[in-house]
Amino acid sequence: MKDFIIPAIDIKDGALVRLKEGKFENVKVYRQNPVEQFKLFVELGFARIHIVDLDGAQLGIPKNLKLLENMLKQKNKAKVEIGGGIRSLQTAKLLFDIGVDYIILGTMAVKNKEEFIRLLELYKNKIILSVDAKNGKVAVGGWEEESSMSPCDMARIYDDYPIESYLYTNINIDGTLTGVDINPYKDFKKCTTKPIIASGGVASLEDVVKLKTVANGVVVGKAIYENKIDIYSL
Repeated sequence: MKDFIIPAIDIKDGALVRLKEGKFENVKVYRQNPVEQFKLFVELGFARIHIVDLDGAQLGIPKNLKLLENMLKQKNKAKVEIGGGIRSLQTAKLLFDIGVDYIILGTMAVKNKEEFIRLLELYKNKIILSVDAKNGKVAVGGWEEESSMSPCDMARIYDDYPIESYLYTNINIDGTLTGVDINPYKDFKKCTTKPIIASGGVASLEDVVKLKTVANGVVVGKAIYENKIDIYSL
């Protein structure tokens, strides 16, 4: 299970937080020191850890690099994926240079296709394409702006390029602990040949088991921090 569950660390103003439904006004702080939480996930043996720089997502440039560097020093064998504010080749290079294994991008793929394709060719199979779905459309700019593209439109454009996987987030239920709806993932799976990482709404281990039928991994945040999933017994 620790190869399938990808625990999430969302950072805002230097603290570990979770948003509800992707809204920055619906924020809850869980821990003041994200580095300690990161170390715990590594010690428990999770294969991959998911980090989001929420300040970066809003501003368009990473804002918590020092914290990230401190985490990466502790990563041991764990792989680290990071998203939030990565909208240029320069930023991507900086993150890879400090030891990030995968970077997650969505906005650049919609707004700057040419540069995004250059990035895919430079960093083959190290880019996760973020498909953040809200009301059937892909949201960008820290989820605050809705595009005209559907998730399958994204896959049709980029599926032949060397992306590592798609991170498909159901924004409408993200951070709500309402349980997962596997239908959007089933639909999206028909549009792609690449691995899919699921995100949004996980409320129990039963949800995780359900997602194993359609996804290659699942990002879990609030269910861990609200003790709905006991990470010590996995």
